[in-house]
Formats: sequence, C-alpha cells, structure tokens
Amino acid sequence: MAITQWFKCATLTFCAALTINSWAQEAQTEIKYYDNDDVTNRIPVFDNRFRLDAQLEEITLLFYRKNGSPPVILVRPDGSKLKVSSFPKDRVQWFDDATFDMIRIVKPMPGPWQAIGDIMPESKIMVVSEVNLEVEPLPEILLSGETIKVTAKVYNREKVIDDPLFNAVINLDIDFYSTNNTAYDNFGAENVEIGSFRDDGYDLDEFAKDGLYTGEFVLNFSAGEWIPVYYIKMPMAERELRQQPIIIQKNPVSLSVETTKDPLSSHKLAININDEYVDPDSLLFQGKITYPDRQTEPFAIMEGKGISRIKEIGYTEPGVHRVTLNVFGHTKDNREFRLVVPDFTFNVDRDDNPLIPNLNDQDEGEESAEDIAAQIAEQLAQEKAARAKALEEEMEAKRLAAEEQAMTNLIIVISANVVIIGAAIIGFVLIRRKKR
Repeated sequence: MAITQWFKCATLTFCAALTINSWAQEAQTEIKYYDNDDVTNRIPVFDNRFRLDAQLEEITLLFYRKNGSPPVILVRPDGSKLKVSSFPKDRVQWFDDATFDMIRIVKPMPGPWQAIGDIMPESKIMVVSEVNLEVEPLPEILLSGETIKVTAKVYNREKVIDDPLFNAVINLDIDFYSTNNTAYDNFGAENVEIGSFRDDGYDLDEFAKDGLYTGEFVLNFSAGEWIPVYYIKMPMAERELRQQPIIIQKNPVSLSVETTKDPLSSHKLAININDEYVDPDSLLFQGKITYPDRQTEPFAIMEGKGISRIKEIGYTEPGVHRVTLNVFGHTKDNREFRLVVPDFTFNVDRDDNPLIPNLNDQDEGEESAEDIAAQIAEQLAQEKAARAKALEEEMEAKRLAAEEQAMTNLIIVISANVVIIGAAIIGFVLIRRKKR
C-alpha cells in the first residue's frame, strides 16, 4: 500500500481560468459552474473572466502566458487593478516567471474578476485546498550501489493533478537524512540529495505528462540507517513528507585478485558474494577491464552458482588495472535489483621497480591507484626533465662550437685581407720606385 501524507496548502491555484473545488462547496459557498464543465475542481474561463465568492478567505491563482510576455494585470470587480509593480503587500503575494504568474490573495474582493495579458488559451485556474503526495514505499531490502525506481502522485484531495502545465511550477525531490545511529556506518554523515521526480517520459518514466512522477536513484553512498524525505517545491510554498527510517545494506559483492608476472599465465579476479540478503545463484555480472595502456575489454559472467565467481584476466604488461562491474539478480525476498560495484584497481609490479606495492594487499599497506599514478607521473616527469637537460647541454655545446668556428673563420678572413692589402701596398711602392 502506498504511503500517503497530506499537506495543508491553503487555497493554492494553478492555470489561468478559474476553478473552485469541493473545499469551497463544504464552506457553503455558491459557485457558478459552466454547463459544459465536467472536470472536477475546474471552471473554464470565458474571455479571461472569472468570479470569486465572498466566502473565500484566501486564493492562489496561477496564470500561464506566452514565454517572455509581461506579467498579467488583474482587474478587480470595482475596476481597480493589481499589477506586479503595484499591489498591497499585506494581502497579496506575487511570483512572476518567464512563462507564468502565481498570485496569492488574502480575502479577495468578491465578484467578477478579469485577467489581462498574453494568457495561453489552454490555461485553467485550479483552487487547491489540500495537496496530497502519495509515494510508493521503498523496498525492505535496499543495497548500497543499487539503482531503485520510485513513483509518486500528487493529488488535490482525492483527485490526481494531471495538468500537463503543472510541471512548470512544481518540483518533487527526495533527500536521505542519516539517523545518526552509532550502530551503523553512516553515523554523523551529511544529508544526501538523491534527485528529483520526473513526468517527462525519460529514463524510467514510462509516459510523459500522465500525472505519475518517477524517480530513478542510485544509492551510491554509505550503507546504514537513513530517513527518506520527499519535498514538494513551489514558488511560494514548500511541503515535505518523511517516511519511516530504512536500512541500506552494504554492497553484497566484493572483489579480490591474485596477480601473476608470467606472460603465459593469467590474473585471477575473484568475485565474492555475501548471500545474507541476495540469492547468489541468481546473480549475473557484466563488467569491463581497463589495462595499463588504456585498452579496454568488456566481459560477462552468465553462469555459475554459489558465493564466488572467477574471471581470468590475461597478462599484458605491468601497471595499474581497473575493473568496473555491474550486477543483476534477486534479493532474498525475490525482488529484482541492479547495482554497481565500486571500481576495483590492482597493480602488477614491474621487475625493475619492486617498491611499488600491490594496490589490493591490505595487510602490507595498500596504496591507491591515484598514488601509483602519481609515482609513475613523477618518474616520467623526472625522466623528461633529464632528457630536456641533456638536450639543452647538447644544444649549448653545439652553440659554443659554432661560435668558435665563426671566430676562427673571422680570423682567417681578416688575416687574408691583411695579407692582400699588404701585398697591394708593397706592389704600389715598387711600381713608383721603378718609374722614378
């Protein structure tokens, strides 16, 4: 049975044509319904006109208009106007968006009202006296890492609100709050924002705009005792529904590895199953191995029974290997589930660098893949710096040799010029003496 929580939301209104619901009837108010109206809680608007009864203590109106158009103007029965820039702050609240106006009025003036603006023709007004959020209960057995689907419905009293435009002004969110129970691993954990419900036909939502909100959430946080809290968020109101505490069990699948340095052998990846909450014989595995050279290899394990499976990984080269794994199966109460195992990494030692430990050897002091990657990056950087320095020294030596060669050439040229000039002078002197 779905868990239902009622929220008091005094006379909250949607759309742009008026509607008074059964709450108004119970308050002994007379509402003039149009003859062609066969929809509970709605009155079609004629020429953007609607009538408010004298018994209404408060009303919230929601007008949908063309995107980017200015806010609507309300004309009261006495001809005075309410504008977004001019309204009595003690009796009116006004929220304007690019596509709608939401207006809350305390003790509205009775009589015929009119809305002026680019109001969408399919708009209607709906007066909501009580908002009821109905959410499916979460399963009794929840597993860390699994993806769950939750559905919810929003009611106006007993009637589902199925107005397609309703999504523009409402959000349904879910958060998880730790109970701070010292018996569980999530003691002292911060609240976790899980996500939002959708009615858009994407992901696990089967039909768009059908009034059924669907949430798909990944429980990728600490196992322990949590309180699910559901929120209805609107521009001028927010309500919440708290369910009973639930317990998220630890991920039932863990990984370990036995590595090898023999190129003709294989690493043995062990998939270990805790069968306290799951049926181990029902489990199917689909994963991917990323080798040190960034090459990837998908794999699947479709057969096998018991609490362990073995996957052989061929030896390629030393370095860091990464394994991602998805699990599909049934819980002990025969509920189907799918979950993601946290990424698993292991390192195959290099023969010339025995100081790098195995990433998954917990007893000898495990180093993370990030630490190993940092060491390798530092080593590569040092090698690169050494090569750069050697290249710089080689270039400097070539530059000095070139300078020496240039100086030698210059000296040779100067000496040759001196000899030529000297010979010319001697020849000139000899010629003059001969003439005399």
